[in-house]
Amino acid sequence: MRELVQYLIKAIIPLIILTIVIYGMAKKVKVYECFIEGAKDGLSICLRIFPYLLAMLVAVRVFRDSKALDFLTNSLRPIVSLLGIPKEIVPLLLIKPLSGSGAMGVFTETLKQFGVDSYIGLIASVIMGSTETIFYTLTVYYGAVGIKKIRHTLWAAILADITAAIMAVTLVRLWILK
Repeated sequence: MRELVQYLIKAIIPLIILTIVIYGMAKKVKVYECFIEGAKDGLSICLRIFPYLLAMLVAVRVFRDSKALDFLTNSLRPIVSLLGIPKEIVPLLLIKPLSGSGAMGVFTETLKQFGVDSYIGLIASVIMGSTETIFYTLTVYYGAVGIKKIRHTLWAAILADITAAIMAVTLVRLWILK
């Protein structure tokens, strides 16, 4: 039984594709032509969002390399300490909204320094799983469809990330005290 389940797990993507092809053929749809048309649309979307994506990646790199991240981290420490957020988490909180790969680097450094099962490591893990790369997502998705006015979405997303950080600290603290 276990082998059957593992086989189905490995075969799920090909089975979904096969189901779509069979369904399309049954409905008399030219499946291959539709696939090619979708691939063309996907490529044009990639070309359309590339400038936005490039600008975001350059901005994140400049932010880290110019030491602006360190300055901002030190500036925000009094505020985050009032919220109960450990100062070691601040770089992750600042990079995560900008870049997933940058956040993964900071997260990895945090785990190496403090350990996976440490208080800091657990908070960092919860933050990585519960926050979003706000600016990257807005840049790519809104840029793809041409939305320029992002004010309300941006503030809602920032508020959600702040809430996630506070909840991460609270839940890890409750879990450790349990």
